[in-house]
Amino acid sequence: MMETIPMSNFVTTLPPLYSPPSLRLLRRKNLSPNLFWTYKPLISDSNSNMVSFSVQSAGGSGVPDLGLVQRAVQLAQLSPPTWQSAILSNVFIFVVGSPILVTGLSLSGIVAAFLLGTLTWRGFGPSGFLLVAVYFVIGTGVTKIKMAQKEAQGVAEKRKGRRGPGSVIGSSAAGCVCALLSIYGVGGQTFSRLCELGFVASFCTKLSDTVSSEIGKAYGKTTYLVTTFKVVPRGTEGAVSVEGTISGVLASIILASVGCLLGEINVGEAVICVLASQIANVGESVIGAVLQGQEGFKWLNNDAVNVINISLGCILAILIQQFVLQNLLA
Repeated sequence: MMETIPMSNFVTTLPPLYSPPSLRLLRRKNLSPNLFWTYKPLISDSNSNMVSFSVQSAGGSGVPDLGLVQRAVQLAQLSPPTWQSAILSNVFIFVVGSPILVTGLSLSGIVAAFLLGTLTWRGFGPSGFLLVAVYFVIGTGVTKIKMAQKEAQGVAEKRKGRRGPGSVIGSSAAGCVCALLSIYGVGGQTFSRLCELGFVASFCTKLSDTVSSEIGKAYGKTTYLVTTFKVVPRGTEGAVSVEGTISGVLASIILASVGCLLGEINVGEAVICVLASQIANVGESVIGAVLQGQEGFKWLNNDAVNVINISLGCILAILIQQFVLQNLLA
């Protein structure tokens, strides 16, 4: 059966046959995502701007019947993402991934993570969401390493490493701000690109911090106070170890590479993310050693320090890109 559909409605009628990992890459190269949608027009009328094509439903009635799942997939593939596609995608992913989520998050932490995931998907699409998912899997995995030993030494995370909403917010605050600025186009396209860089850098910073801390507590032979290099017990605020530091750098490199492969950043920006994350983590260690737990700074708990840490990594990455990399390339 033949059905005539206006060309203006064509994109919303047919689902894309191929969707690249990051459609933002196409925009940077001035390519249209529509290049990946194919169709075979049977009758074309240039005067009416109409294209006729054959549509077969399961029942042969000629009425499109994509089904609930196909419609959901089509909505999730919208580019740029919408709030509706972001919420729907997160509901599906959180339901399917709930067995993994409960190992690393409390119930209230899952709610906070859902809000983060929705905001990330709306701001940076599936690639941004996948970056955060990789961060979560690696961070949760290293937190579980030698948990019994850490608990016996009194340096383990609470609830056997299951993070609450405070930890989720503390780890993602800078990324959420970057996503919001990008969503509402603050500063235009150029600043949106910087927000994307800051977003990746913030999570590289936090993952590096988490991995260095957890590996240091599990395998660090000797831990030093960053301000004096005095030997201190594992788990001391502001303490670092060789094993933890090396692991943290590797974790940052891994996540920055993932961001590069997903098209969130380029190779030069990946290097910036790693550099910014390490500078920020040194700053965080100094804050922990000098201020945390001191009189007048009781409010400076781990979540507050996390916000300062990732914000510093985010801002440093943007500044390095703007004032260092740009001058080198000029």
